[in-house]
Amino acid sequence: MKKLISLMLAIAMLLTSFAVPAFAEGADADVIVIGAGGGGLSAALEAAAQGAKKVIVIEMTAKTGGALNYTSGSMSAAGTIIQKEEGVQDSVEDYVADILRIGGDLGGKPNEALVRVYANEATAVFDWLYEAGLKDNTYSVDRATGNRAVFAPEHALFTIQRTYKPSPEDKANYKSAAHEVLDSLIAGSDVIEVKLNTKATQLVANEKGQVLSVVCDNGETYTAEKAIIMATGGYSANGKLMAEFVPYGNYYLAGGAAGADGYGIRMMQEVGAALTAMDAIPTFPMGLVSKDNPKTGAIANTYTWKAGGIVINQNGERFCNETETNPAVREVALESQPEAIQYDIFTDKIIEDLRAAGQAYFYDAYFAAEGQPGWHVVNTAATLEELAAMINVPAENLLKTVETYNAAVEAGASDEFGRLYDGTKNAYNVAVNKIEGDKFYAIPLKALCVMTLGGVTANENMQVLDEAGNVIPGLYAAGETVGGVWGKFVSSGTGVMGPIVFGKIAARNAMTLELAEGYEVKAASNVLADELFVKEAAAGAEFDMSAALTDGEYTATVDGQEGPMTVKTVIEGGKIAAVEVVENHETPSIAAAAMEKVPAAIVAGNTVEVDAVAGATLTSGRIMKAVAECLNAAAK
Repeated sequence: MKKLISLMLAIAMLLTSFAVPAFAEGADADVIVIGAGGGGLSAALEAAAQGAKKVIVIEMTAKTGGALNYTSGSMSAAGTIIQKEEGVQDSVEDYVADILRIGGDLGGKPNEALVRVYANEATAVFDWLYEAGLKDNTYSVDRATGNRAVFAPEHALFTIQRTYKPSPEDKANYKSAAHEVLDSLIAGSDVIEVKLNTKATQLVANEKGQVLSVVCDNGETYTAEKAIIMATGGYSANGKLMAEFVPYGNYYLAGGAAGADGYGIRMMQEVGAALTAMDAIPTFPMGLVSKDNPKTGAIANTYTWKAGGIVINQNGERFCNETETNPAVREVALESQPEAIQYDIFTDKIIEDLRAAGQAYFYDAYFAAEGQPGWHVVNTAATLEELAAMINVPAENLLKTVETYNAAVEAGASDEFGRLYDGTKNAYNVAVNKIEGDKFYAIPLKALCVMTLGGVTANENMQVLDEAGNVIPGLYAAGETVGGVWGKFVSSGTGVMGPIVFGKIAARNAMTLELAEGYEVKAASNVLADELFVKEAAAGAEFDMSAALTDGEYTATVDGQEGPMTVKTVIEGGKIAAVEVVENHETPSIAAAAMEKVPAAIVAGNTVEVDAVAGATLTSGRIMKAVAECLNAAAK
């Protein structure tokens, strides 16, 4: 049934376009939600549940879901239906304690009041989603008990099993089961209208000082009667913005939503919103750079350090205990290294021992053979000197690092980083080996950012506050746009559940709280600079259009998402007359808008450097790159 969700959603959008409810003069809806991710969809549904006659959701990409399109969607809450069915005893208070402990690690400062608001509502919200469809999904289970309430090793562990990992039924169109359920609920609403491919550009206050209007790139201005809820996501895809707050932010790989550039945060600043915790940017120390875009990546790890490998920085030096069981320590250590890059150094013997311990899944799936996702970054050499030259690190430093490390292994005790070599085995230390042999490997991995934890300041009602702590009338926020909630690190499942819960809270208050009048709207004192949001040209897409082009048909093939992309370009009269993507292996639901708009824009402008389609920037860049290769052939 869920495979019909997309069709139902389209029908629902069409039907709602005929409804003409009565509003105050000049208003188009009770509530306008900006951003159709988990927070935005949840907010729209709650506004409808609270009696809204019309809710407009504005989404700049061609698909709902936001960050839910880039995550498998782990969820967490305490005292849920699942825990009760499986006999897991849990409490909201213990959940709060765990979130505060994890977010407060290494100097983090979670907002206890907001964490409590979240945790107190998370149980009911999860159970709502469960009854709305999640109970029918397949879950990852605990190997020992078979329970659906599990620990999540990709994060610092909770003190009890309260993470849930449901898989979507329609895997062709959904990565997150929560997104699938939310879409099904949206499709069943007759008051929610979702406007896709529409980008909000400016918030506008009325003469009463209430922020109730939004200007969009389609030339339209939409006005709400009660509130605007901002759910536009964070800034994990904007390296320039991250670099304003952390030393090597511009080197972090973006692993989440391509549209997460933080512009929604700037929009709120323009009407007075205060910023908080903008330097709270958690990363994974396991970012595999994409083949076709040096700014993006995905989670991958060799885990060779578990069997005796080491990790070095750009200077050829170790910088942490590679076997540290707290992943936050390794994350922070990598963030402070030059260009936020590390190299996993290992040998064939280390790979053998990793496999023997049953810990080589990631390595064998990503790096072991040609054609695998990480093969393009694998470096091999017969000597350490050759390896150092291949990865551009000082050979003398690498040799000294390996010599010191091998001596520590031989001594069998520990080293200056606290790594043990006494043979004690655990999940992070399955074998002890020196770095020696006939073949040496180096695999670069970078800090990978999939979400940010800074943003605007909001109170417990999700009302946005100005720099003096005053409520900005009519303006609410939910999800990654709200800063300072979780501290320095996000806890398992809160990245999905947080926006959904806070979206419901924002909408409930937007529909029930009275609007203040007489507020003086003015921009914040530290509005983020315009240049932080200027998009860079797609890699490989540059071409000097002053060059003479020979008429004819040209084709070029570039790497695509799941296979090659082939593009045909027709030159007539020395200009680009047609562009056609003749073969592709992109995800249709995400790439469709780019397939339509980018070729048309290239022809219309007679240039390869056109704007990428929000949410489909990788596909856009591939098309531009292929056309550039065609133009290079035409210019010869």
